[in-house]
Amino acid sequence: MTTQRAAWPGASGLQGWHDRWETWRSSAALIQAADVLVVLTAASLPWSTTAPSIFVGLFLLAVTPTIIWRDYARRLAQPAFALPFALLLLALLGTLWSDGVWADRLHAIKPVAKLVLIPPLLYHFSRSERGLWVCIAFLTSCALLAVFSWLVLLNPAWKIAATVSSGVPVKNYIDQSQEFALCAFALALPTLSFWRSGSTITAIACLALILLFATNMVFVASARTALLCIAVLLGLFAWRHLGRRAALLLLAATVAASALAWMTSPYQRQRITDIAVEYRHGHEDISRASTAQRLTYWRKSLYAFAEAPLIGHGTGSIKRQFERAATSESPLDAEVVSNPHNQTLNVAVQWGLVGVVLLYALWIAHLRLFLGEGLAAWIGLVVVVQNIASSLLNSHLFDFHEGWMYVLGVGVAGGMALKARAEAESGSQP
Repeated sequence: MTTQRAAWPGASGLQGWHDRWETWRSSAALIQAADVLVVLTAASLPWSTTAPSIFVGLFLLAVTPTIIWRDYARRLAQPAFALPFALLLLALLGTLWSDGVWADRLHAIKPVAKLVLIPPLLYHFSRSERGLWVCIAFLTSCALLAVFSWLVLLNPAWKIAATVSSGVPVKNYIDQSQEFALCAFALALPTLSFWRSGSTITAIACLALILLFATNMVFVASARTALLCIAVLLGLFAWRHLGRRAALLLLAATVAASALAWMTSPYQRQRITDIAVEYRHGHEDISRASTAQRLTYWRKSLYAFAEAPLIGHGTGSIKRQFERAATSESPLDAEVVSNPHNQTLNVAVQWGLVGVVLLYALWIAHLRLFLGEGLAAWIGLVVVVQNIASSLLNSHLFDFHEGWMYVLGVGVAGGMALKARAEAESGSQP
């Protein structure tokens, strides 16, 4: 009679823990928790800087156990997934040849680091059914902010933070304008679709929200960068979704609305006419030098780029380059900053042509995610095009607020677009 060898006493326990781990990792509850955390991130972004950072950290904790790493590694071969990591790697390597102090080098990594949240968001929302929740949460939060903005304009005591602009409850008028412009154009396609399908009441509701955002930018607070984005996005909408006749009608309506805004909004007239004043008197009065400041920043940045065109001066070197270029000719010429207010120049000064190539490759790869049809593709396209346009006058990919708008927009809408594409391909197979 043979005796069976006893199993190792801890084997069954380890197997049990392994089974529970696999169940927990793939549980619908954990995936839903990750969805909810991104929803909370989007809802809190218009109002706070701390809360979105906390929710993003919790999202990473929730989503990491759900990732199938073999599948995720395979997707990292795609440019939309890989390029954020490539840009971060360049920023890390750039600290080695930077002539900036170490505090500036380390600080300059943070704006790039948030881009690596795009791949896990793309991966997660290519599996999730709740991507639209995130879009609705951001839209609702911005609509509430727009209403509150009018109240603050009438009674400044209602301000949540000590902002310098009237009608801006929190943060600043640039962030607020970018949010409202994004929401208005994200709603443009649903409005058109509901109107064409005969859902008149729903189309009017969407149009009312668009007017809420548009009138706020005309009469309460707006950034001139947002006005540039509006012009670009109007052209994009006409090109993607309107015929020739409808596009001409949109152009006529835009001209009429602009003329009406010019006549009825002293605030908007002042914002436009101040451009010439800021250019002429910027060197004498730095408090009214926005236009002259940008031109001076760009000139100094181009000189710095010409000195190290291939790999730049290194991560966090912008401030050091402005210190070298400072003169005593005027307060503006003596000004030292760490942001040239142009995304391309921001990258070029630090990492040269190598960085610029990666930056534009990133934008192009993300644009390619949204070449299809549908709401997700349109929202993602608006997010990327708005960021490219606004980055002509700001470093919006690296700025906190606009950078997170880009990360969330591309990650969530991109994941939805990938999911729709995969479902269409599987449905077309015999």
